[in-house]
Amino acid sequence: MQQEKTITEFIIGEQRKSPGASGGFTALLNDIRLACKRIAYLVGKGALADVPAGAMRKVANETFLRTNEWGGHLAAMASEADPAPHPIPDQYPRGRYLLAFDPLCGGPALDVNAVAGSLFSVLRAQDGATRAESDFLQPGSAQVCSGYAIYGPTTMLVLALPSGVNGFTLDREIGEFMLTHSALRVPDDSAEFAIDNSDARLWEPAVKRYVEECLAGAAGPRGREFTMRWAASLVADAHRILMRGGVFLCPRVAAEGWREGRHELLFEANPLAYLIERAGGRASTGDGPLLELEPRALHQHSPLIFGSRNEIERIEQYHRDSNQRDYDAPLFGTRGLFRAPAEL
Repeated sequence: MQQEKTITEFIIGEQRKSPGASGGFTALLNDIRLACKRIAYLVGKGALADVPAGAMRKVANETFLRTNEWGGHLAAMASEADPAPHPIPDQYPRGRYLLAFDPLCGGPALDVNAVAGSLFSVLRAQDGATRAESDFLQPGSAQVCSGYAIYGPTTMLVLALPSGVNGFTLDREIGEFMLTHSALRVPDDSAEFAIDNSDARLWEPAVKRYVEECLAGAAGPRGREFTMRWAASLVADAHRILMRGGVFLCPRVAAEGWREGRHELLFEANPLAYLIERAGGRASTGDGPLLELEPRALHQHSPLIFGSRNEIERIEQYHRDSNQRDYDAPLFGTRGLFRAPAEL
């Protein structure tokens, strides 16, 4: 019987495929692994953890910072929970990489014992980097790797490298992540989608069209039945789509403060976009590839649409062909299932 491979063994094996690798990147991934394992331990204890109510996100953030700042592999870090980048303390050496992370995505779900997770993204520090906000403003395509930890009935760490996407399950008896899901691929087609229906009145016409066609089922233009799955936890929805296919839609909405989208580009959208695309899926703003967006600010928001490639390409086609709002062409608007009564 072949012995299961630990995440450390897997990472070192990947390092050996790259002649001239110094080992710094491998060490950084091991630090990220340790941070996620520490957070998993606290999340798993729930109300038994010595953490005040509502403070788990702050504790997770400190865990990521303290675990990763000392190793000498990073030039700087940036957290979704902090307004500015975190410089490496002067007593520690600095390295060649930048780490951006969301320490506890979906944290409120923990209040009802539901699934939360951590997201991370690794970038190269550019020559002459000052460890300022501008150093992190790189398109998602520049990521060296990304991934997430999901804190559910089992804890998993899913890692996306240029070579592909692999999943590791935490063996609590030995305290190590073991390779359990090799070469993960998002199916090209799916009949599942995830979207927050409470925003329906605010969706772009292209999104309304797509959802309406899915809800019409076998009698509609798609000719088959679709199911809607919405976990209200970004990592949980992403993990389901990675494992069995589907579509996640968090599009632009016509509401003040959310016209650019609800998810942060550097800390949520880009890490998931990189991972989904390395697994053969597609990630989009609706108008085009999400990984091509040029960030303008550390906490910039973005639309986030990802999943099975053929479905995402259909949504992009609808944005090209069917995204004219009513006020753009009042005489020729397309009626939809989600119009307010006054518009019917």
